[in-house]
Amino acid sequence: MAHEDRYGLPLSTSSDEAATAYRGGVDLMLAGWTGMAETLERAIASDPDFALPHIARARVHAFYQQGDLARSKASLARELVAKRGTERERSHVEALALAIEGRLPEAIASMLRHIESWPRDALVLSLPLGAFGLFAFSGMADHDRARHELCESVAQHYGEDWWFLTMAGWAMTENGDVARGRGVTERGFNLRRANAHAAHAVLHAMFEDGSIDAADRLVEEWIPTYERAGILHGHIRWHQALGALEQDDAARALAIYADVLQPSATQAPPLNVITDAASLLWRLSAYGHSVPRALWQEADSNAQKLFPKSSLAFADVHMALFAAATQNHAALAARLAVIEQRLAEGKLPAGPVVPAIFRALAAFADEDYAACVNSLAPVLTEVVRIGGSHAQRELIEDTYIVALIRSNALAEARSLLDTRLHRRPSQRDMRWQLLAAGNRQG
Repeated sequence: MAHEDRYGLPLSTSSDEAATAYRGGVDLMLAGWTGMAETLERAIASDPDFALPHIARARVHAFYQQGDLARSKASLARELVAKRGTERERSHVEALALAIEGRLPEAIASMLRHIESWPRDALVLSLPLGAFGLFAFSGMADHDRARHELCESVAQHYGEDWWFLTMAGWAMTENGDVARGRGVTERGFNLRRANAHAAHAVLHAMFEDGSIDAADRLVEEWIPTYERAGILHGHIRWHQALGALEQDDAARALAIYADVLQPSATQAPPLNVITDAASLLWRLSAYGHSVPRALWQEADSNAQKLFPKSSLAFADVHMALFAAATQNHAALAARLAVIEQRLAEGKLPAGPVVPAIFRALAAFADEDYAACVNSLAPVLTEVVRIGGSHAQRELIEDTYIVALIRSNALAEARSLLDTRLHRRPSQRDMRWQLLAAGNRQG
């Protein structure tokens, strides 16, 4: 009997064991669950010439910034699928390989062509989705809308599929349709609770609609079912730490940091390691709480090993947080010089917003709040181009508002806060008090 994946697409293997393990490995990947690598390795061992487990395994390597292994596996998958693979499988391997190689424009074009022909190829469809997907890191200003529209265009092919509902709902939330997005995401979550991406997407909806207590309860009840080695374990706790900060509970936020986010404790992929640590510590400081210098130094030292060179704009912005907070002007200037060179050469997809954020963060750390405001004001609407989620990018908006407050531009700060919180108006007064409290150290 011919084998198929869970979405009914044929698989070029005659091995029952390989097909079963591949289906299982893909589901674990789509759920962000532990065991994905080991399950895919079983598929490879059962049929070494079956290309799809190799390219899926390459993607897991890429999640953890294991670039050489990822590219090697992708190259092997290309060779294998050329010898034994359908047209769909060859296109599948190519789209994933281009993404793994960091060739974003080509990967996006390949993905869109593929989805037009095979809309139920979930692993390829997953490439542009989420806060760290191809669309988010493309430099597009409308990547939230693009994800939502892509999901809408293929929704008829998925129905009540747990993975699709999770990602389509999150795309709605990020595009501003928060109530509908939360409902759709919760439907997907209820279909498969062992789904870290669903838990994560629900937390984003709760962040946007101001359900801080409900988000905290969700994490407390659900996180014991998810191993610490899970790809999103630390990041989900980061969301819980944000909730603690919203309630001005710095001690709890720091306790969560010590438990799962600091370098000595985390098991997260490198990009999450640096972004979650830098953003939480910076928020704590901006809101007027004391952050031990040793925490910044430890996190910065680890980050420098993980991201020694300029790469994704989203990573670079968080490296700027480390450099600014530790007053490492040399590191900040060196990375900024590379970024400006890339911009001049047309090789910085996110554009001028990146160096502007660098200068603003440096000014904020130097307590030159007027300069911070002047750097960010012209590009505030362009921050979306760096990628990530709205919850993550809010860090830049918060920095701008705190800088306005510390520059005594209170009316402008309050007006911006009220405009920005149109999704969760119930939080406006509490957020104002939180950000204004930054003057504890200002």
